[in-house]
Amino acid sequence: MKYLIVSDIHGSRYYTEKLDNIINEEKPDKIILLGDLYYHGPRNPLPKEYEPKRVAEILNSYKEEILAVRGNCDAEVDQTISEFKIEENLVLEMSGKKIFFTHGHKYNMDNLPNERIDMLVYGHFHTGFIKEKEGIIFVNAGSITLPKNNTKNSYLIIDEEKVFLKDIDGNILEEKRYV
Repeated sequence: MKYLIVSDIHGSRYYTEKLDNIINEEKPDKIILLGDLYYHGPRNPLPKEYEPKRVAEILNSYKEEILAVRGNCDAEVDQTISEFKIEENLVLEMSGKKIFFTHGHKYNMDNLPNERIDMLVYGHFHTGFIKEKEGIIFVNAGSITLPKNNTKNSYLIIDEEKVFLKDIDGNILEEKRYV
């Protein structure tokens, strides 16, 4: 199984088209969206080619492959234009490891969910990284559209053995074996 994980699209048609190319290149089994899909939010600049309706059309073309969680900028109306369900959080098992997927505004490295997990995967902070602390691997997808703190536009790949943080050109920025 191969998951492609992306966070914080914030309505950018430009970067969603880049994501479309990444999906075709990476050929994941599933795509996990970590929230903040359509709205740019009051604290962020207007993203390049802001077209939330077109973003929804592109994402909906992958509705069978998408698993999604709600971000702090996602509203109830976003579910009405999305042909895939947007959950609060997701918990999946991969290679015997319990992986918790969330946006990051509630659960993150500083505030863990109240259950045993091996890996916490989130976005929200727009800063990609892979870290380990007290036996838990913390992975932030960064933002495909609006990276912060001098990080690159990024996404994640999780396969049966490793997690990879990649830039939008497919270059590996960080990787970690988790099994």
